[in-house]
Amino acid sequence: MKFAIIETGGKQYRIEQGQTFHVEKLAVENEGEKVLFDKVLLLSDEGKVTIGTPYIEGTVIECAYEGNGRNAKVTTIKYKQKSNYFKKRGHRQTFSKVTVSKI
Repeated sequence: MKFAIIETGGKQYRIEQGQTFHVEKLAVENEGEKVLFDKVLLLSDEGKVTIGTPYIEGTVIECAYEGNGRNAKVTTIKYKQKSNYFKKRGHRQTFSKVTVSKI
C-alpha cells in the first residue's frame, strides 16, 4: 500500500492514491485544476519507507482541486452570572476539497 504524509496549511495529512480530503483554503479558482504539494514528510511504497529531513527533496504529490466549502458552525459562549455578561459568537472555517491523483 502506497501512502504519504504531507504538510499544508500548518497541518499534516496521511494520504493515499484516490483519497479525497479537506485542507485549509487554497488560492485556486477552477475545478479540476492541478494542485502540487511539495512538502512531503514521509513516503511509503510497499514497505519501503522514506523519511525526509524535514522534507523529501524532489518529491511532489499531485492532486485535483474539487472546490471550496465551509465546515459546520462552531459556537462559543462566554457567560458570567450576576453581572449581565453574555457573549455568543459563531465561526465557520473555510476549506478546499482535493483528490489525490498521483503519488
